[in-house]
Amino acid sequence: MDIADIPPKPVELPTGATLNYIRDGAGDPLVFIHGAMGDYRSWRPQWTHFTTRFDCISYSRRYSFPNPNELTTHDHNALVDAADLEALLDALSLDSAILVGSSYGGFTALAMAARAPERVKAVVSVEAPMMRYAALTEEGTLISEAFLENAARPARAAFIRGDDVEGVRLLTGGISGRAPEAIPAAVLDRRMTNVRAARSLALSDDEFPWIEPERLAALQMPILLMSGAETAPVHAAIFRNLCTAMPQAKVRIIPRSGHSVSQEQAEQFNSEVMAFLAENRLLAQALA
Repeated sequence: MDIADIPPKPVELPTGATLNYIRDGAGDPLVFIHGAMGDYRSWRPQWTHFTTRFDCISYSRRYSFPNPNELTTHDHNALVDAADLEALLDALSLDSAILVGSSYGGFTALAMAARAPERVKAVVSVEAPMMRYAALTEEGTLISEAFLENAARPARAAFIRGDDVEGVRLLTGGISGRAPEAIPAAVLDRRMTNVRAARSLALSDDEFPWIEPERLAALQMPILLMSGAETAPVHAAIFRNLCTAMPQAKVRIIPRSGHSVSQEQAEQFNSEVMAFLAENRLLAQALA
């Protein structure tokens, strides 16, 4: 069933936050986690491919469409998202799941694995924006500072003065590595659907929380780290240092793709992820 044909269901967490999700398929549970300005629909290119093999769940993170949660704090980040994800697993009576996350969703997946490793069967993380990892090298420090100066800080200033469109435009340009004025109107309109999600991170006091390399290196579940060969310099710098910090992870760099690998090269992404899960015997239940 196409992702657009499945009405999302709300679930209320013990914190009072409401998350909307969709679910279809059979097999091992697999949770898709979208990026900073996406929502549960971001995984449309994956949905029918993976529901033939897995019990798939795609949910909207706390401030994304169509969740009703009001943004009243400045403490949102991937650690909060990981706590929300664990609460969602509880609400769905799932002991554990495979996590597939892109961008900030990839950050959330790794944060969840560090938080509750016994509940994570495997992780696929695409270009998690763990900004502090860029600063582990001199080159990465210069690149990350340029991103903060040219995109993140001006976007924060725009959101503070109430110019949401400019904030989303700046963030989209910085994340994609394109000039903000070159962002197509259709792309900007889609991002504006999730402007609260953008604001929740841009206005956070700790948008890029630190997860110690030792904790990531100690993770024992199968892990696949993916990146686009044509991604923006800031993502490439983070990715190089994150891979160094996680020598146990399998690494794949996808040709002809920028930051959004799962959408820009959906067919190869689907194939790579399915092969990775098969290698780690995570297709057996669904194919039995």
